[in-house]
Amino acid sequence: MGATKTEHFTDAQNQIATIAKALGHPARIAILEYLLRVNECICGDIVNELPLAQPTVSQHLKELKNAGIIKGNISGNSICYCIDEKAIEILNAYFLNITQTLSKSECC
Repeated sequence: MGATKTEHFTDAQNQIATIAKALGHPARIAILEYLLRVNECICGDIVNELPLAQPTVSQHLKELKNAGIIKGNISGNSICYCIDEKAIEILNAYFLNITQTLSKSECC
């Protein structure tokens, strides 16, 4: 989707698309799963959990943060990350709506 085309869609559609795009890489899914598993803010252990270089992990964290999926707080010389519940609530509501619509559907 070109940058100029997003204006033709609703804010909600653009928001879901941004979140979905950020979730479109297995390393980012692994980061989310790790954050869920430890269930607390993480300040530097993420690099040790992935088979990726630190700059690559930082780029994935940036993409997740820009999409609003994670949030980060500065703590000393590092940034502590945790999952932003608001983004998960948005995804949950979106997929719940799809599920409810499909359960009422008589298609194929």
